Amino acid sequence: MSNNSVTLVGNLVDDPELRFTPSGVAMAKIRFAVSRRYQDRNNEWQEETSFFGGTCWRDMAENVAESLQKGMRVIVTGRLEQRSWETQEGDKRSIIEVRIDDIGPSVRWATASVTRAPRKSSSGDWTPPDTPPSPVARTDFGPDEAPF
Repeated sequence: MSNNSVTLVGNLVDDPELRFTPSGVAMAKIRFAVSRRYQDRNNEWQEETSFFGGTCWRDMAENVAESLQKGMRVIVTGRLEQRSWETQEGDKRSIIEVRIDDIGPSVRWATASVTRAPRKSSSGDWTPPDTPPSPVARTDFGPDEAPF
């Protein structure tokens, strides 16, 4: 059994494009660039850039469209899929894309703030997430306890 799984790190070259199918299912398409920098035999720096497209669906698609924007560095995990089609002129075309299982901002050179999205109930209405109460600071430390 083959395992088709990839993890790519790159920068979004466009804002995510959010669309909806006729039945109302959300789909987001992204395009991102993955660059590789290396020194050649002459100790000169070279850079190669590859461009990829990816698709995610449903709640993740809506979260991606709301959270990510052009220029952000992202980590994408998913599966490679090939699509083929024929143009109106009869030319055959194909493309390899990433079917995104997970995506998020890279915090290697930036910070990110994560907010848990509300869950949908079975009726399709939004309900607030179950959020535990915030911890309360203690002030009654014993003689052998550190206050942290």
